[in-house]
Formats: sequence, C-alpha cells, structure tokens
Amino acid sequence: MLAIIGGSGLGRLSALESTRQVAVSTPYGEPSAPLVFGRLNGRDIVFLARHGENHRLPPHAINYRANLWALHAQGVKNIVAIATVGGIGVDFAASTLALPDQIIDYTWGRASTYFDGESREVKHIDFTQPYCEALRVKLLRAAQRAGEALHNGGTYAATQGPRLESAAEIKRLARDGADMVGMTGMPEATLARELDLGYATLAVVVNAAAGTGASATAIDLPQAESLGRALMARVVKILQEVAVDGD
Repeated sequence: MLAIIGGSGLGRLSALESTRQVAVSTPYGEPSAPLVFGRLNGRDIVFLARHGENHRLPPHAINYRANLWALHAQGVKNIVAIATVGGIGVDFAASTLALPDQIIDYTWGRASTYFDGESREVKHIDFTQPYCEALRVKLLRAAQRAGEALHNGGTYAATQGPRLESAAEIKRLARDGADMVGMTGMPEATLARELDLGYATLAVVVNAAAGTGASATAIDLPQAESLGRALMARVVKILQEVAVDGD
C-alpha cells in the first residue's frame, strides 16, 4: 500500500474517495493524526497529516517514530512525503516542484532511530542514497503523465525550526551543497529506511531562502503560505498518477 504524508499546505487530501479514519496507537506514542484510508485514482492509499489537525505540531515536536511505525503497521510499503521548502540553488525558484536525491541533517534532539539500545538492539543502516530510487522513478513518470514539471535531484537541508533560517545560515547551507531547506525531512527518511520502507520526498518550493533573491531583506510568509496552497493542486495531480503505479 502507498502512503502519503502531507505537510504544510496539504493537511488533508480531498481527492481521496470513500475515506475512513483510524486512530492508531504505537509503542512510540500517538501519531500526529488519525490515518485516513481511501482510494486515489482507483487505488487504496493511506494519508497522514504530518503536522496534525489544524497544523498544530511544529516540526521539532512531531512524533516521527510513531508516524512511520503506524504506517508500517498498516502494511504500507512506500511513502511519498510532501514538504514545503525554501529554494537555495538557482534551479529552485519559488513554484518549483522538486524530487531531492540527497539530504543533510541539521536537526537536533529528535528521536531519530528505533534502534536506540533501549527497546531494540543498536543497528546501523546504510544511508548513502537516502531516498528510494524506484519510488523516485515512479514519481518522475507520474509527473510526466500529469504534465507537471518536476526537477530531478537536489540536496535537501533539514533544519530544526520552527523559525526560518538567518541569511548567514542559508549561506552556510549553500556552501555545504544544499539546494533547498525544510524542517521535516529528518528523521523521517532515516526511520523509513530502518523499517525497510520505500521513501521519497516531493518538495514544493514556496519562497527563496533567507538572503537570496526576493528574500534578501525579509521573507513574505503570508505570500509563501498562499503559494504553497496553490501549488498543492499540481502536487495532487502527480499523486493521482503515482497511485496508478501501485505499491
């Protein structure tokens, strides 16, 4: 089964048909919200609002372990994670949809593994390629069928939040090789890998990162939020097509 994790701007998926909500408990606590089951383009999927109902959870307070465990326990095999981001690289202007292939983790203090030496023995995972290439290919094909441009590749910088970054911090991220910046990409990607789940991020660029482009002085947050909501129509078109590929 395919799961979709909705981020800022996609707190619900209205295109789902015959939906039912299921409250799930996990050994790691409660997920952000009930799981929403339904059919998208004729295929069974499950949707989870990462930030909870009414966008109540900031990035650092999300129970990522419970979210991923809940999806895994329901038989999910692949996860498409929607994330709004700021664009750093020249190819990542506002309104760009992107499919990152690498990630850098700048977060701290988040429960980031199931193998913590307490409930489970320590285990190391290979994270050379943090995103599932097979699922990325499906998303690229889906975007082509939907007639939507999807930038292939790029490095996602995961920062702590909930505040946005300073101009100096963005310069540092750029020196590190980051093309976009968001707050929820980690530890989601790591936890998915630990559970052997296919995981890919569909990133929605809603603004130029601090100190770049039109954000040289300040970021217009209401404008970024409005653009994010508008771009979700394009995202849903891609999701409807990727659902056709099945698990």
